Amino acid sequence: MDTRREAPVSTAFALKPDVGPSWLRPLVDNVGQIPDAYRRRLPADVLALVTAARAASSLATLRRDARDAAVLVLFSGPESGPVDGALPDDADLLLTVRASTLRHHAGQAAFPGGASDPTDDGPVATALREAHEETGLDISRLHPLATCERTFIAPSRFHVVPVLAYSPDPGPIAVVNEAETAIVARVPVRAFINPENRLMVYRRPHTRRLAGPAFLLNEMLVWGFTGQVISAMLDVAGWAEPWDTGDVRELDEAMTLVGDEAGPR
Repeated sequence: MDTRREAPVSTAFALKPDVGPSWLRPLVDNVGQIPDAYRRRLPADVLALVTAARAASSLATLRRDARDAAVLVLFSGPESGPVDGALPDDADLLLTVRASTLRHHAGQAAFPGGASDPTDDGPVATALREAHEETGLDISRLHPLATCERTFIAPSRFHVVPVLAYSPDPGPIAVVNEAETAIVARVPVRAFINPENRLMVYRRPHTRRLAGPAFLLNEMLVWGFTGQVISAMLDVAGWAEPWDTGDVRELDEAMTLVGDEAGPR
């Protein structure tokens, strides 16, 4: 992350779940169901193997080289939605795409976030600081609502806490450091809901049985941990629509489909 910039992050940010709009209530009130929602995407035998492997890796990491991290899951949209409580058409979600020159996770879409600093007062402070450093986001314009379950990401050996937040208007955002970030975008939530944008993706040397939910947008492919979290949020909030889970593609094949048109579908 760009450590040359001072991030004016206050450690006084507290979670305020009641500040979010009514259309976010189904997600905020059921945030504890998100881990189970994305685990349900795996076959029972595969889930057992993955859970055991992650538990063993997590214990080893806690003893040796554990690193804590947090990501900001920022929803923006109107403070009041449709009278029926449905998702507003102009609700969006903040995402970044990592620079293609990076050593790890190059070109991957992700929530803004990163590793904790010793001075961070918990995962909320980490997520806000990192989001400011990556996107220039004015964190005084948002409200942290809830934290999701801490998850161990084996490839990067991070324990990651997603921090759910809301802003009626996050203000200007942009790429701060082109060496680290290629794209900063507010993606319409409807683009993730659209069944035509959904597929399953796996990465070699894994097999199709380990494919996870992904989203093919015109400027990015959202997969991996980020894709799992978004898919689970759609399920938990009741926003998801039926989609073809049989559309399973290898990562490199799916990446060739990115960029056919301008803007999210």
